[in-house]
Amino acid sequence: MGFFDWFLQITTEIDNIMWGPLMIGLLLLTGVILTIWTRGIQFTHMWHSLKLIFSKESRSEEGHGDISPFAALMTALAATVGNGNIAGVATAIAIGGPGAPVYMWIAGIFGMATKYAEGFLGVQYREVAPNGTMAGGPMYYVKNGLKGKTFFGIKLDKPGYILGGAFAIFGVIACLIGTGNMAQSNSMTASLANTINQMFLGGVSGEQAPDYYYFVISTVIALLVGMVIIGGIKKIGHVSEKLVPAMIIFYVFFALWVIIANFDQIPAAYSVIFASAFGLQPLVGASVGLAIQNGVSRGLLSNEAGLGSAAIAQGASASEEPATNGLIAMTGVFIDTILVNTMTTLTIVLTGAYQFTQAWRGEGVAGNITSILVTQHAFDEVIPWGMGGMIIAFSSFIFGYTTLIGWSYYGEKCIEYLGGDKVIMPFRYTFIAFLFVGAIITPLAGESLEYLNIVWNLGNIGNALMAFPNLVGLLFLAGSVAAYSRKAFAK
Repeated sequence: MGFFDWFLQITTEIDNIMWGPLMIGLLLLTGVILTIWTRGIQFTHMWHSLKLIFSKESRSEEGHGDISPFAALMTALAATVGNGNIAGVATAIAIGGPGAPVYMWIAGIFGMATKYAEGFLGVQYREVAPNGTMAGGPMYYVKNGLKGKTFFGIKLDKPGYILGGAFAIFGVIACLIGTGNMAQSNSMTASLANTINQMFLGGVSGEQAPDYYYFVISTVIALLVGMVIIGGIKKIGHVSEKLVPAMIIFYVFFALWVIIANFDQIPAAYSVIFASAFGLQPLVGASVGLAIQNGVSRGLLSNEAGLGSAAIAQGASASEEPATNGLIAMTGVFIDTILVNTMTTLTIVLTGAYQFTQAWRGEGVAGNITSILVTQHAFDEVIPWGMGGMIIAFSSFIFGYTTLIGWSYYGEKCIEYLGGDKVIMPFRYTFIAFLFVGAIITPLAGESLEYLNIVWNLGNIGNALMAFPNLVGLLFLAGSVAAYSRKAFAK
């Protein structure tokens, strides 16, 4: 067994353990409890939250913050709407079958209440950093929120410090090797390299591009990311609020093209999706358990509800009303999971692209595809002149680019919590170095496309490590969030 075979096996086993019944149950339980405590805020205040993001108030930078509430949301969406929506959804379907997105939707609905609480607490318990910028996120609301509280007579001050520190440590790790870095640069580079090879240089569809493509493209990505993240949150926020809305509209437009071309097959597609989700559709390489695991874990990878990352971006918001920031944060899950992920799911199922995956055909079958190649195959089926692959390559590049700049900010706030201002700049350069490594994993690993699952496994593991201390903190603070929210909305 070669190194990459061994590493794929190990990361897959750890991923399965981390995303076993305990984590999935904790994630869903937190969403359900917060839904109950907030009286179904994702249903009762959804329209209000959507109106907020179009208001003048959301674009104001007046107040104690670094960027406007809208820019904070776009920074969070920059980090959220990424290759998890293109490659992550496709990977969930490739491994868990076409029913996996059902569990993304379920987790997403309850995750909206979770994201509300994260955005709320990110503002309520934020601090002013020594360099004058705002510092918020789970490490602060777990530390400050649990101070003075007791649980069955046990003071939670020390556990709060421990959980806050643990989140910051895991956040740094996840930002370097997880979903916000290596997984993004890998998908961006692989998609763009293969598309250029096929469209302009006579390569065969599905054939891996020459190795030097990856090195050139990864260098360009590193330079483009570095130009923004070195400027800090203000530069990141200003880029995100312009780029993120445009990229979402672009992707949804072409996804609708594929969906409308197969409009008469939509009922049949949903039949396949739900039959697979509940074990009524026999699959060779997947099961209901795999559908749940991959749906929930990659749903979190995509919308980040329960991860706590959005609270870091919301902590920089100029708005000082926690409930308002919570509502704005909540829209991120709706846009990411209910809108963009559904678009990707329907394109894959309507075109039959899922039938070329290991879930449908079994592991080790020649011609199996996974990750972003599944989505690319779906777009190529409908969009003429071979432009489907180019659209996915461009979308992957832009989605991944915004995710990289958003997650770099998350990582630097986590490491700032641990080591102060002096470690921020070294972290930014380290982030760029890991980005480069993630981008060239494919040529280093060889021709097996299954090795792409290594970076997604690492992303899932990093997410689970971040999610646990955040979810524990949210459960302890659920009552406080609900009580304050009721008073705020009563006004």
